[in-house]
Amino acid sequence: MRTPTEFVRTASPEALFIIAGISQYTGAVVAVNLFEEVRPATVAWFRVLFAALTLIAVSWRQVRGRWTRAELKGAAFFGVATAFMNLFFYLAIDRLPLGKSVVMEFIGPIAVAAAYTRNARNSAALVLAAIGVATLSGVELGGEPWGIVFILSASALWARYIILGRRVAQLDRGMAGLGVGLAIGSLAILPFGVAGSGKVFGDGRLLLMCVVIGALSSAIAYGIDQVVLRRIPVRRFAVLLALLPVSAMILGYIALSQTPSALDLLGAALVIAGVLIQEREELTSPIEEVPV
Repeated sequence: MRTPTEFVRTASPEALFIIAGISQYTGAVVAVNLFEEVRPATVAWFRVLFAALTLIAVSWRQVRGRWTRAELKGAAFFGVATAFMNLFFYLAIDRLPLGKSVVMEFIGPIAVAAAYTRNARNSAALVLAAIGVATLSGVELGGEPWGIVFILSASALWARYIILGRRVAQLDRGMAGLGVGLAIGSLAILPFGVAGSGKVFGDGRLLLMCVVIGALSSAIAYGIDQVVLRRIPVRRFAVLLALLPVSAMILGYIALSQTPSALDLLGAALVIAGVLIQEREELTSPIEEVPV
C-alpha cells in the first residue's frame, strides 16, 4: 500500500487538483460559517499563520538550513502575495457566494494560462475553460461593489501566486520555502487581522476551527500546488486551476445550500472539457524559468 507521500509524488496532476480543491474549499466553507463570530480579516490572518506553523513544523530540517538572500526574497514575495490573496478572498466571500467568488477570481489564472499557451490544442483548452468560467459567473456588478473589488484584487494576486509559487518550488527545500514565505506573509497582514484575535485565542472551539482552516485551505492545498508546480509547466497548472471553481460550486451546494443553475452545470462541463483536451506534458527538469 502506497504511503501518502508516494501517492502525492505519483498521482496525476488532475487527481491532485481535485484533492486540493476539496481541501481548500472545505476550509473555505468552515471559514464562511466562522464569519458570524470572527471578522473575515482575522480569520484570514489565522489561516496564513497556522498554515505557516504547520508547514514549518513538518519541514523543520529544511527550514534550519542556510538561506541565501535570493531564497528569502523569493519566499517573502510569494508569502506576502499569498497572504493578501487570502485576505481579499475572505473579504469577498463575506459579501458574495463562494462559488461565484472563486469563478471571478479565476480571471488571474486565465491570464497566466493565456500568456503561456502556444499551440492550437492548448488554445482550444484554454478557450473552453474560460467560457466555462464565464458561464459559471453571474454576479451582478452593481450588487456588491466592495465584494467585486476584493475578488478582483484576489484574482490579480492569484496570478502572482502562480508565477511566484513556481519560483518557490524551484528552491528545492520541500515545504520549507512555502512555510517560511507564509510566515512572512502572516506578518504582512497582521495589522488587518489582529483585531479580534484575542477572542479566538480565548476560545478553544474558535481556535480549533482556525487551525482546521489553515491546515485544509493552505497547508494541504498549497503544499499540493508546490508538488504539482515542480512536475508540470505553468500553462498546464493555470488551466488545471479551472477545476477549483467547479469544486467550490459543488461544496457551496453541499455545505452552504448555494444551488447551481443549469447554466452553472454547463459551465462546469465546459471547464472539465477544457482540462481534458489540453496537452498533459510534464517537465523533464524541475527547473523552468518564469518571469517575476
